[in-house]
Amino acid sequence: MLTDIFAHRYIETSIWNTFDENSRRLLVQGFRIVSEQLFPYYGFDGKASSDSKEKWDSLNKQLAMELGLKDLSPIVYGFYNRQNVWVSGTYTTLNVCENFVCADFDESVSADQFIKERLSFIEISFRRREAEIDTINANLQKALLEASIQASRVTTRGIRIPGDPVKGVRAHNKTLNDQFEASCTELNQRFKQAHVKLHYHNGFIQIAEDALTTEEIEQPFWNLVKDQMWQNVDHDMKEALDLRDSNGRDPAWYAAKALESTIKIISDEKGWSRGKEKGAVNYIDNLRSKANGEFINSWERESLAEYFSKVRNPFGHGAGSEKMPELSASQTDWAIEFCMIWIKTLIKRM
Repeated sequence: MLTDIFAHRYIETSIWNTFDENSRRLLVQGFRIVSEQLFPYYGFDGKASSDSKEKWDSLNKQLAMELGLKDLSPIVYGFYNRQNVWVSGTYTTLNVCENFVCADFDESVSADQFIKERLSFIEISFRRREAEIDTINANLQKALLEASIQASRVTTRGIRIPGDPVKGVRAHNKTLNDQFEASCTELNQRFKQAHVKLHYHNGFIQIAEDALTTEEIEQPFWNLVKDQMWQNVDHDMKEALDLRDSNGRDPAWYAAKALESTIKIISDEKGWSRGKEKGAVNYIDNLRSKANGEFINSWERESLAEYFSKVRNPFGHGAGSEKMPELSASQTDWAIEFCMIWIKTLIKRM
């Protein structure tokens, strides 16, 4: 299975000219977050479970496949000891991954490629853990119901166990989410400490040009679109940022797609869609309709309609004999931020 990794998405975008102490620290710190917080290899008994072995083997094989390797680093070792006796053995997959991510830079490849490939390991590790958390959250109601049923059965048998099991399940779920959120926050802080403009959100490490924009606009946006309902919004906005950062074509168009999807989803969820809409403006009118409680007012309707008319539509149709439409870098940033801000406010109003 193909895996989208940081090193491939930004192969044409140079981020590091040299491998310095900040780079080394970042990779070690990132690996420690993964190995100590996301996927501890050893349990409290000092032994590795079959589950932890499977996860680390999967991470090794997954990234190795994308990099064209059998394993990220050698899985066996051998050497002559001081008594000139040959000693050999097999590394754990934890060691295999650590030896790759925390390897000394030997200049066999560029510093840029070296760091990106290793950050890719950190990225797919966070992505996997986030997927696990999403699954746990999706099954929370089922877990709560099972805990409630179990508690009622115990009570009817006259046995009293301290504490409410339903509250226990809910508290455990909150702890898992809080722990992962703290790991994400720490990784993003490590990026800042390393003076690298990167940011992790919703399974991806992407370039973050402006710290204030990231904190005030982008991070709240990514938090809102985590839900499965907004998966197309999340996907198209990530595509917009990747295209912007790699000087690809029409990043603003993908941002507009994300905004249009948001408007359509809200119209559908509220029961306002009639099935006769022919474009974004018709869905915008559903939100504006007095019969629907004026989800947006008239000036907001005009602002959205104008954006789709003047920014999105020229990129969504062939230019014919006219000059190909193009936005400047500043205009592209504005277009993406415009869509992010609108998506945030629309979702918050639901």
